[in-house]
Amino acid sequence: MYQAHKTRNVLLYTCHDETPFGHDPFVYESYIGIITSGSADHYTEKGVITYPTGSLCLVKRNQLLKVVKKPDGQKPFATITVFLEQETLKEYSAEHQVKADGVYAGEAVSLVENDAFLSGYFNSLLPYFDQPEKLTPVLAQAKTTEVIALLLRNPALKNFLFDFSEPHKIDLEAYMQQHFSYNVPLAQFAKLTGRSLSAFKRDFAKIFSATPEKWLQQQRLAQAHFLVTQKQKRPSDIYLELGFETLSHFSYAFKKQFGQTLTELQALVRAAG
Repeated sequence: MYQAHKTRNVLLYTCHDETPFGHDPFVYESYIGIITSGSADHYTEKGVITYPTGSLCLVKRNQLLKVVKKPDGQKPFATITVFLEQETLKEYSAEHQVKADGVYAGEAVSLVENDAFLSGYFNSLLPYFDQPEKLTPVLAQAKTTEVIALLLRNPALKNFLFDFSEPHKIDLEAYMQQHFSYNVPLAQFAKLTGRSLSAFKRDFAKIFSATPEKWLQQQRLAQAHFLVTQKQKRPSDIYLELGFETLSHFSYAFKKQFGQTLTELQALVRAAG
């Protein structure tokens, strides 16, 4: 059960249940967000990063992000998120004559020091959880402009905010090998690798000698087989992490690929152990 109230760029979100990967993993717009209660586990190629209550994060647009949101006992998982949309940032850049010095090359997700000014800023938004109708579009726009100005106290963030370049063409094979478990449309994989959809499919066929759809499923199922047999993982714990939307679809695809059910494979693993 969750509640979300969005006015222009400001989103107030609460969730009383743990939600594994419960949102679109593609980040369309950059944002700054604070966890006001609960915690979040961020799944990365290097491992899991846990963000506790009070964590304030800057998240860059055009990336894939897997997060498990966790309530804290009786307290729900709750966040205040301010989206730093390209249109808003371009208007701010033109009005205040502030531009990027180059292409942003920092972390895609980074913690921000929650100093007295940013703490005061987010505290000013807390009352809207109880009265979201009071957060009018005019106020939401003013709060967005305010947080941009607060972030610009750090000159190093100019490139984060005002780098409007799109992803450039990158190594498709390396990227897909790292990100095959993300369940996003092919158009988003194409964008993230700096290609049109047609160019993505053409390059993909040259590299992998298969369609993206077939290759992605094979990679996900191969990883599933490894996790079940070598790491003794339960199917119910890994299907979402591997990009399957439902456990039943995962089980069906697994049997079709390997000729045995997950239950049969688990029994063999237990017998061998």
